[in-house]
Amino acid sequence: MSECTHNCSSCGSDCAERKSPQSFIEKLGEGSSVKKVIGIVSGKGGVGKSLVTGLMASEFAKKGVHTAILDADITGPSIPKMFGTTERAMGSEKGLIPVRSKGGVDIMSINLLLENPSDPVIWRGPVIAGVVKQFWNEVIWQDVDYMFVDMPPGTGDVPLTVFQSIPLDGVIIVTSPQDLVSMIVGKAVGMANMMNIPILGIVENMSYAQCPDCGKKLYLYGESHIDEIAAEYGLKVLGRLPIDPAISAACDSGEIEAVEDKWLADAVSAVENAPASKKE
Repeated sequence: MSECTHNCSSCGSDCAERKSPQSFIEKLGEGSSVKKVIGIVSGKGGVGKSLVTGLMASEFAKKGVHTAILDADITGPSIPKMFGTTERAMGSEKGLIPVRSKGGVDIMSINLLLENPSDPVIWRGPVIAGVVKQFWNEVIWQDVDYMFVDMPPGTGDVPLTVFQSIPLDGVIIVTSPQDLVSMIVGKAVGMANMMNIPILGIVENMSYAQCPDCGKKLYLYGESHIDEIAAEYGLKVLGRLPIDPAISAACDSGEIEAVEDKWLADAVSAVENAPASKKE
């Protein structure tokens, strides 16, 4: 009998360790409590993941529940700017303390730790993955009811780390009405299914522009096929966000919490109704 290499992928032995696969879920740090964690994901970048994350967190905070954002998009962090948070995160002997927005949302992002927020993060995947884990287990998330994780785009190393390390109660897939949407959604759905993470539904960003004079909806990217794509994967469409200069201006000026959301009511309900897993 050969010595165990602990590499089950290349081993044919039917041992006890093989029957009980190791969990990669990271435990919360001392003093932290998070009831429900929702990942905001996409199969590619530039579709509005951070926007949906910010709007969802703002809506829950307005409901009077303690809400937080873990910005896992380490190389493209935009959450602090959207919320107008410019102060740096501080720490104690117990861990890092998230920065609280004007509306009461606790935020942890790499931009809150850098000397200069415009400095690029030029790190390899394993280092970025390690930071994501630290944002989960070394930040003091105190009595959080809902946490939204702004995921890095795609299906690579860092999204995999988030799926494996953080006990997600569900994900919302964000997409846009362009020709490749079916393939992009398919990649995100496939990854979530492989990791056994519930998919709450799809939000379509940049769905249309609305004429300010007559109210007519203009479909700048052509006819949307989000309903057919959602039906193909057995998912719900949870919202359609317009191309709206007022939303862009609010994000650029750090006032996303001032946006009156009219589009994500179904997404809010889906998050509220998602079963919460045990988090230690």
